[in-house]
Amino acid sequence: MHSQADEQLEDFLRQLQVERRASQHTLKNYRRDIRHLVHYCDQQAIQNWPDLRQPDIRAHIAARHRQGLGGSSLQRELSALRGFFNFLLKKRLLASNPAQHVRAPKQPRKLPKTLDIDQITGLLEAGADSLLEIRDLAMLELFYSSGLRLAELAALNLQDIDLQNRQLRVRMGKGKKARELPVGGKAITALQNWLKVRQQFCRGEQPALFIGSRSGRRLGNRGIQLRLQRWCRQKNIQEHIHPHMLRHSFASHLLESSQDLRAVQELLGHSNISTTQIYTHLDFQHLAAVYDQAHPRAKKS
Repeated sequence: MHSQADEQLEDFLRQLQVERRASQHTLKNYRRDIRHLVHYCDQQAIQNWPDLRQPDIRAHIAARHRQGLGGSSLQRELSALRGFFNFLLKKRLLASNPAQHVRAPKQPRKLPKTLDIDQITGLLEAGADSLLEIRDLAMLELFYSSGLRLAELAALNLQDIDLQNRQLRVRMGKGKKARELPVGGKAITALQNWLKVRQQFCRGEQPALFIGSRSGRRLGNRGIQLRLQRWCRQKNIQEHIHPHMLRHSFASHLLESSQDLRAVQELLGHSNISTTQIYTHLDFQHLAAVYDQAHPRAKKS
């Protein structure tokens, strides 16, 4: 493409960074997604953005789909393209947005994998045999108690936990949204046990709630994932368990008991209730399994 087209792309990314305060991760994704379209334009000898038409965008998305990209990834790429073309529209560099009415192919939505109550009990009542496992148990209890995302748990500071009122504050959730969450009794006990020994790992003033034994500083996302894997190995738990599975289990169990979709949406920090509704499908699967086992006319002869 023409060098001017590259400059316009960089202008768009700078606006995202400065005006919208987009993270480096977001900027990297936008650049990569739009660069795929640049590659298509080069193949088609398209030199400037105004030369693109809706059939070009459809052809590009279809080609990406043939390369094996799934529906959710294609939706993300289209979102990046729409944002970029809207930027060019505001700059009066385009007459219309060629990606506006292009839709990604639908694909079946995968249901998140959850643990049942017995599996959760086995995981959380395996017992802590060291100071590090006291910390790890507090993290696991908190994942399941409050439905936290991995990054949200890693970002927790001491001041975000209110043991007396049994609640915590997520200062920067997905979409930079804060929310208050309740903390269950088992998680409160696990946190109290961790806080009694936490100072043994500290190096200087450290605001992070969960810290590493070697660095004495905040335990990162990868460190938390590795500790969960180690916990499962040490406790002879065969199931492959990851932090988000505990969040899924929290949502599924809560919805199954309360039937309050709006409350679960608030607790999970979902902007759109359609995201939360996937757990109603999980709940139906549970009901269907109960029906098949209990109803005298359900089983095949």
